[in-house]
Amino acid sequence: MEKNNFNIAVLIDGDNAQPKLLGAMLEEVSKYGKATIRRIYGDWTMQQMNGWKEIINEYSFNPVQKFAYTSGKNSTDSALIIEAMDILHGKNIDGFCIVSSDSDYTGLAKRIREEGIFMMGIGQKKTPKAFVQSCEIFTFSENILNVPQLKGAAEPEVIEGDLKPEKLDLAFIDKAFDISSTEGEEEVYISKLGLTLRKIDPSFDPRAYGFKSLTQLFRSLPTYSVLHNEQNPMVKREIVAAKPKPSRKLRNLKTKPNDRSKSAE
Repeated sequence: MEKNNFNIAVLIDGDNAQPKLLGAMLEEVSKYGKATIRRIYGDWTMQQMNGWKEIINEYSFNPVQKFAYTSGKNSTDSALIIEAMDILHGKNIDGFCIVSSDSDYTGLAKRIREEGIFMMGIGQKKTPKAFVQSCEIFTFSENILNVPQLKGAAEPEVIEGDLKPEKLDLAFIDKAFDISSTEGEEEVYISKLGLTLRKIDPSFDPRAYGFKSLTQLFRSLPTYSVLHNEQNPMVKREIVAAKPKPSRKLRNLKTKPNDRSKSAE
């Protein structure tokens, strides 16, 4: 199905999301489809929801009121889950995006994926791994927050943000390349490689390592090179030659400093 025809329900837990990122979150969703259903859940009588009130109309979201009748119990979670199941059974949607850092949505994410429906999550890095791994794609809000908003300017290869880039696990990259290269090809389409990286780790994001795109990330790796073509760039793994070991005869000629001093005596 083409992305333009891919309908996604964006359901936001207003108690566990950041209003200032709403526009950026919709941009993330637009990479995979269009947000046809837009809802924000919470107790709108509470002061903590004021940030959402200021922008909810700007982005065409519908507020869903859920009163917190009992202290310590989050009625927002249950309301979002119930309505998500209603949407799922309605069969009028192609995917979901749940915006929250709460592990209570883990079961919902698993249930959605069991139906063969696209499941995306957006939340902070404190989000429990169980929820992250239950999604097909999970985007950390810190990665969205760390991208500078540049208008009319060329995109920098390296992101200059407030967060320190994470250290890249090269073994993880090599593993993804091996999986993508099912028949031992030396070159792999970068789009295919990106899908594999997401399958292994739904939260994989080049922005976490200081790069705007996967292509730019691979350009920075000495063991890989990016090959461009008109439609889809490819990645090639370079063979790094091992340094030759000195011959046994040469090693025998080398003497220790102590040995030389003894012979001088």
